[in-house]
Amino acid sequence: MDRDQPISPPGNLNDLPDDSPQVRAAVAALRWRAVEENLEVRQSDLSDACLIRFLRCRDFDSDLAWKVFKNYHKWRRDCPEIIANLHPSSSLSLLQTGYIGILKERDPCGSRVVIYRIARWDPKIFTAYDLFRVSIMLSELLAREPDTQRNGVKAIFDLQGWKFAHAFQVTPAVTKKITFALTDGFPLKVRGIHLIREPIIFYHVFNLIKLLLPEKIKARIHLHGNNFAHGLQKHFPVSLLPEEFNGEAGSFEEFSKYLIDFLMESINYLQSISLF
Repeated sequence: MDRDQPISPPGNLNDLPDDSPQVRAAVAALRWRAVEENLEVRQSDLSDACLIRFLRCRDFDSDLAWKVFKNYHKWRRDCPEIIANLHPSSSLSLLQTGYIGILKERDPCGSRVVIYRIARWDPKIFTAYDLFRVSIMLSELLAREPDTQRNGVKAIFDLQGWKFAHAFQVTPAVTKKITFALTDGFPLKVRGIHLIREPIIFYHVFNLIKLLLPEKIKARIHLHGNNFAHGLQKHFPVSLLPEEFNGEAGSFEEFSKYLIDFLMESINYLQSISLF
């Protein structure tokens, strides 16, 4: 079977419920470590629900989970321009362009799948930071889902319409922040990155990003080109994909509206984790 398989072996701590003794012990140990190191975090950041995200995203390897925990709070402090106000209404004009959507169902591996359409991004109106902020809002919500903590996320980037104006937005500073979040800076497993209809001028930016990615993430990047239908369907059933990708799950507009509703229903939580 060609579709991506979950990496976590069966029977590990990821399969256990939150209230199991083994999971509770791992959470308590991570909390103790944060207190001992005297990290500047809020009390809510040390709750069971928050800490378990970091353990599951690294399959309960305590040292790796600790690394992500520290990095996550570091980039939050270092990137106020992105997380100063995680309020969906502030990004509603971008969301309504149809730039981003999310599949209504998980893929066969249990992963959430997010789709980005570059042609809907007008760089004269929206900056790369505006886009990144939307992705962070969505990621914060997905990281709360136990099944997503276990099975991660995948992304499909439709790069049709990529122009030099887009490339100029992706500065070295932006590239560094994106790759940091993709690797060890956010409590989500990145299970796959799929690029379709990628133009030649995109590869300059792509090669810069690849330089900063670890080998395990590079191995999960799939380039499908213009004739993407067959390659994409090796990873995602046609029953899950939008019509625009030769799928059978309805128009992309439905996926975009589903994402907007998902964000708007979580306004209070997103505001609670914003920095002001």
